[in-house]
Amino acid sequence: MSTTATETTLEQDIQRIRELQKQGQHAQALQAAQSLAAHAPDHRDVLHLIAKSQRYLGQLDAALATLGRLELGYPHFSRLHEERGLCYVAMRDAAHAIDALLRAVNINPALPSSWHMLDGLYRMVGDTANAATAASHVATLKRLAPEVVQVTSLFSDGDLEPAEHLIRAYLLRVGNDVEAMRLLARIGLARDVLDDAEILLEAVLKIAPDYRAARYDYACVLFERHLYPRACEEIEKLLAVDPAHLDYRTLYASASVGLGEHERAITLYRQLLRELPAAADLHLSLAHSLKTQGRQAEAIDAYRAATSARPHFGDAYWSLANLKTYRFSDDEIACMRVEEAAPETPLVDRYHLCFALGKALEDRGDYAASWRHYEQGNALKRSESRYRPEIIETNTRKQIEVCTRQFLASRAGAGDPSPDPIFIVGLPRAGSTLIEQILASHSQVEGTQELADIPRIVLDLQGRDPNLDDPRYPGVLAGMQPEDFRKLGEKYLHDTHIYRSGKPFFIDKMPNNFRHLGLIHLMLPNAKIIDARREPMACCFSNFKQLFATGQEFTYSIEDIARYYRTYLDLMQHWDEVLPGRVLRVYHEDVVEDLEGNVRRILDFCRLPFEASCLAFHQTERSVRTASSEQVRRPIFRDGLDQWTKYAAYLGPLKEMLGDALERYRVEPAHPSCPRSGH
Repeated sequence: MSTTATETTLEQDIQRIRELQKQGQHAQALQAAQSLAAHAPDHRDVLHLIAKSQRYLGQLDAALATLGRLELGYPHFSRLHEERGLCYVAMRDAAHAIDALLRAVNINPALPSSWHMLDGLYRMVGDTANAATAASHVATLKRLAPEVVQVTSLFSDGDLEPAEHLIRAYLLRVGNDVEAMRLLARIGLARDVLDDAEILLEAVLKIAPDYRAARYDYACVLFERHLYPRACEEIEKLLAVDPAHLDYRTLYASASVGLGEHERAITLYRQLLRELPAAADLHLSLAHSLKTQGRQAEAIDAYRAATSARPHFGDAYWSLANLKTYRFSDDEIACMRVEEAAPETPLVDRYHLCFALGKALEDRGDYAASWRHYEQGNALKRSESRYRPEIIETNTRKQIEVCTRQFLASRAGAGDPSPDPIFIVGLPRAGSTLIEQILASHSQVEGTQELADIPRIVLDLQGRDPNLDDPRYPGVLAGMQPEDFRKLGEKYLHDTHIYRSGKPFFIDKMPNNFRHLGLIHLMLPNAKIIDARREPMACCFSNFKQLFATGQEFTYSIEDIARYYRTYLDLMQHWDEVLPGRVLRVYHEDVVEDLEGNVRRILDFCRLPFEASCLAFHQTERSVRTASSEQVRRPIFRDGLDQWTKYAAYLGPLKEMLGDALERYRVEPAHPSCPRSGH
């Protein structure tokens, strides 16, 4: 039976059990749910049904035990906390009932029965103020359309598909309901359908310009779309009305980071932490900004504060490891081991802890134990990923089919003629941050960050609801006119202007842009493109032991990494053939062995005069946001070149899967792409 058919049958069984409960047949419902649990032991709704039936049958201890099991997998499921509260009500334990029901409504504010129960419990214990608050929530929910309440509840518990289906049907029936429109936008934000969410919230704010919650959601969407200037404008409107609002201030700090305004972000985070000293996430955000500014000692203190506030906070431990220069103490390693092994530690923290332990043990020379943690961390991270390597391979095949030499030559002169951008592409961990730092040390070059503008343009070209198996892009390029490419080039330059301070040239270091060099060439025919390349075993292993904040989903299995590296070589070979001389290839090993020769070569290609500051790149003070941020603040070093050999005993499968990539990564194009003349 297919997975879809199995899920359909399971949902039908769950619905049947719910009907039994509605009919008061709780013994039959419990028996059916327990039978279903034999096939789906950790299913959220099955466990919830079991606990509910146990409560109805007076089996309160058993119900609480079932809810404990449910909480291990779904700690943020509001209905489990509501059910626990009802169990405590049945046990006449008002204090625990109030705690549980408060957790429920804090996760899901659209629980009328929980608010009603809280109203009664607060009155019973003599807390009239909180009783009145609970009663006002009951009244508010009564005023809303039942569909809006139901969808809010589904959305709060992460049931996005049924929530979207219901709210769309409701809006089709009633037209403009700002609450429903905002709900649909929030579902779009959660599902990463950001363009739809932006349009919906713009419509809401036209109807109700003073609707602050909608404006905050709008700012969040703009932030997620990396439209940081516009996000800041919206947040500033909110802060003008409510300058003390914690969520507004936190988002403003995050948007400031996006703009590269780290000093402002640091000030904002410190102000917030004076009011919320136990907020682990704020300590982490502060530490990230301090690290980006090169203030490592302060960053370490902030990361440690985050682990003190939340002992299982895997991201904080991994961030310390990701400094590359930090060394964990015996006590810290022991603490990480305990937290990683604890059954209640969430998955996201567990894999962060695994990567941190991998680095900590690597630094101590315990490569066997280090490998076990790297391997476990990757397996856990891969388990939650929806990455499909064939999607990237399909894109590569279509790029080769569409962007032929004739296709590109026939569109010569399209695009914006500005020579300002310098694109550094390739794989992560291939030396691109070092090249960026070298170039950013030049007086005429602005170092920015990994800009999301090209990926955002690609998303727009793909259109809404893209078919990943048969994508609209890059085929859509064939139907575009020269004027279309010029407008895209102008848009790119306009949107990236916020990251510039007036220097003639600037860097865009988004590595995955190698997949879109045809588009970049058509948009910006005079931009410079540098391919940062590293020996495949070293590059792939360095990716395998790196936990990325976002993106780079291909790095969490040996097979995925090997396939991606080979695909990268295939596509770069194609660009060399159809755009001869357009790309400068820079091998990381060559830069390490001959820094000055390669610096001169890079500057010649970019048509920049030699400046000695580019050799002293480690002395350049600037924000660096990537995993190599601390490494590029030191003189060049050879340590990392052969680091993978310490793990050679475990990397046989990687070597086998890379195959001829081990040799052909060094094959030069028939038309040299990097002449000293810079042409």
